[in-house]
Amino acid sequence: MTPLRDLVTGVRSKNAGPFWVTIDVFCRQDGSFADLCRRVDTAQVAALFQVDEAALLRFDMADLDVIKFSLPRPNVQGTRMDRDMHGASFAQLLAEMPVS
Repeated sequence: MTPLRDLVTGVRSKNAGPFWVTIDVFCRQDGSFADLCRRVDTAQVAALFQVDEAALLRFDMADLDVIKFSLPRPNVQGTRMDRDMHGASFAQLLAEMPVS
């Protein structure tokens, strides 16, 4: 299996307010978007982030060659339990996810 980072041009996470994180997967503009949409499994992403699959939002944006995931933050941003104010670790985890 290949890590997602080897199949795309980049993976970026960002805040989507204090309760959500959004992760963008930028596909190459070589037609690989449709292939990656089939290969990146939403259930696998939900398991990776330890969230219920129903709570994980997925947006396949063909015009931009981007797959976007939004998920609830495990801790409200800025609280004492929050260890990642900007959600950067989410992108790193997804980039390392093996894709078959």
